[in-house]
Amino acid sequence: MPSEETRTETRTDKTETLTATETRAVPGQASSTSSTRAWTTWTTRLLMLGIVLAAFNLRPAITSLGALLEEVRDGLGMSGSVAGLLTSVPPLCFAVFGVTAPRLARRFGPGAVVWAGMVAITAGLLIRPYAGGTAGFLAATALALMGIAVSNVLMPVIVKRYFPDRVGSMTGLYSMALAFGTSIAAAATVPVTNALGGGWQPGLAVWATLGVAAVLAWIPFVRHREAPQSASASERTADAPGGRGAGPAPEQPPLRITRSRTAWALAVFFGLQATAAYITMGWMAQIFRDSGVSAGTAGLLLAVIMVMGVPLAFVIPRVATRLPHQGPIVLVLGVCGLAGYAGLYFAPVGGAWAWALLLGISNCAFPLALTMVGMRARTGAGVAQLSAFAQSTGYLISIPGPLLVGVLYQHSGGWGLPITLMCALMVPQIVVGVLAGRDRTVEDEVGR
Repeated sequence: MPSEETRTETRTDKTETLTATETRAVPGQASSTSSTRAWTTWTTRLLMLGIVLAAFNLRPAITSLGALLEEVRDGLGMSGSVAGLLTSVPPLCFAVFGVTAPRLARRFGPGAVVWAGMVAITAGLLIRPYAGGTAGFLAATALALMGIAVSNVLMPVIVKRYFPDRVGSMTGLYSMALAFGTSIAAAATVPVTNALGGGWQPGLAVWATLGVAAVLAWIPFVRHREAPQSASASERTADAPGGRGAGPAPEQPPLRITRSRTAWALAVFFGLQATAAYITMGWMAQIFRDSGVSAGTAGLLLAVIMVMGVPLAFVIPRVATRLPHQGPIVLVLGVCGLAGYAGLYFAPVGGAWAWALLLGISNCAFPLALTMVGMRARTGAGVAQLSAFAQSTGYLISIPGPLLVGVLYQHSGGWGLPITLMCALMVPQIVVGVLAGRDRTVEDEVGR
């Protein structure tokens, strides 16, 4: 049975042959053919590199702060509640700014918006350690998170638009790069800080260097609005009765996405997995440190949680796209999360590495959610709407979680209640994830 990549190459060759034939018959189409050939060579490879570099920059702003949260709290004079607010800023920014991404992409093009997002990330990471005071730190953090928010929403859109026949493999590549950047920042922040003299400011600012590479990689796509013809044809004919050869479909009005039960299930699933992820990135290192683990080891444990996403984020989307129902994957990830939290409650130090491993597997609900966004809509426009709705609504749902953990920790004086909360939230995550994994699309559920 041919692989996904083999099928894609075959379809691409057929598209190029068809385009060349059409160009000979219709003299005005030479430039279109040239554009298609360009997209099948260096432009596609450069876009893939840009996707990887962008994904690599989407979490260091958060996990580097988690590794140095105690030092930042002491340096800025933060209470536990204020620190909890700080850990809730990422989902708040993702919800507020992520919903604007499809509109910005329609006006300026997705490449230009992602490039601007990389600029915002780089500037925010460079400014925030030296902004002076808690307010300036929060404002610069929000700038970086604004760039992350729009890029978060547009990555599934770009994958669907430019790689319509490789949604699973490209989502896996993007998710793997995201997990790798997350884990590297978690593991290396403390050693890098020590190597730079022990101050937390340069230890946080150094991650801006990653953003520079992503900014440069996306420059060629700032003014590039056209998808390759094979992708455009795939989207244009997705809803047509005759399939790929049925011809362009008329432009459709936006979906009434809020009428879709699948969209709501996916949004809640996204929100609950984001709650677990941002509690983990913001507080897990501190949980281990308060249990008696050294700062360096706590950073490594957080890195183990994050690094599990590197191989699994590539495997899970490819497996998910081959299953008619993604519920079994949701269940496995949820059970690993429940076991990890239970172990963290009863033996946080003795089984620390095992709990980190289990929680790392559970955190791979994120690439699964991204994959289901691409699978639960038929067209690029549908994916854009579903991605914006699921991510923005999901991040709104996740805002109280990290803040509540900080409040519970401060008022109870320990981590028993926060860990119990994390464990309890895993149950509804499993339920809505199974519902979101059913084999259907939002276009089938709603009218236009």
